[in-house]
Amino acid sequence: MGTHHPLRVFSGSANRPLAEKVIDILDSLVGDDLATHGSDALSSANADARRVALGKCTTTFLKDSEIHVIIDQVVRDQDVFIIQPCSAPVNDNLMELMLYIDAFRRASAHEITAVIPYYPYGRQERMAKGREAISAKVVATMLQAVGVSRVVYFDVHSPAIQGFFDVPVDPLSALPVLAEHFKRPEFRDAAIVSPDVGRAKFAGKYAENLGLPLVVMHKRREGFSEIEVSHVVGDIVGKIPIIIDDVIAGGSVLQEADALIEAGARPEVYLAITHGVLLPTALASLEDPLFKQLVISDTICQPEAICNHPKVTVVSVAKLLAQVIWRIHAGESISNLIEKT
Repeated sequence: MGTHHPLRVFSGSANRPLAEKVIDILDSLVGDDLATHGSDALSSANADARRVALGKCTTTFLKDSEIHVIIDQVVRDQDVFIIQPCSAPVNDNLMELMLYIDAFRRASAHEITAVIPYYPYGRQERMAKGREAISAKVVATMLQAVGVSRVVYFDVHSPAIQGFFDVPVDPLSALPVLAEHFKRPEFRDAAIVSPDVGRAKFAGKYAENLGLPLVVMHKRREGFSEIEVSHVVGDIVGKIPIIIDDVIAGGSVLQEADALIEAGARPEVYLAITHGVLLPTALASLEDPLFKQLVISDTICQPEAICNHPKVTVVSVAKLLAQVIWRIHAGESISNLIEKT
């Protein structure tokens, strides 16, 4: 072990099922480490970490819309990981995370790692027009101001967000988990489609991982929810399109699919998306027979209706997240696990 500080993993209210999966896997990793290195692998200060349990804390949403959090156990001199994606309601989940970080700091935690599977305001990472806020930077400033020691997130819209922080950041990717789903014979004649030029490098990693050709779409954004596809670059004729992206929110994907069909793609579109924000317009688009399957990760906790949707498949990033948490705690390298885009 690289530390004598006990490991503690907590969860906010945004995605407790993911945190519980991570805990189950962490418990196995601790057992494997003990089996490999013997009982001396953990110091006496870490002896209580041999069985990993989800930390005890309570979030209360007050009637006046304020949020109250309290930690229900001692965390002094411990390595704390708080898992809290900031999906809808974004501001409530973000504020809850901030309050927990402040509470852990005031409770004398040794280090506080914010595990934010879905980073909020990630698409507002630059000034596209004058007099705009760079909201992704504001979130980074807030996290550091309340005392975070480290940040972990999945597939942000722009890799440059890492530079907004002065603390260590581990940018993970759900790519290996999502790509694994498409390593089947029926996708031999598929092509990976980047929805825009900005995601081409990310899409290229999908294509390399799956051994499939890459197609890039060019489009113009007319507003927050309106786009126009100008042309498609790459050989898509007769191929099954697999559109990849970091987030699916509205219904713009329908326009992307139509452009691919016009370019000669087979009329069976698959989607591989890390974060399923899934506004009603996106769900309505799935009803189109053109779409065969949407594969998303569990970075965002989905309601039962979406999990049971016949066209939706949810794959879990819990194993990767557990490995990263364990390696960070143990002082080991995670270079082969992090995103390199």
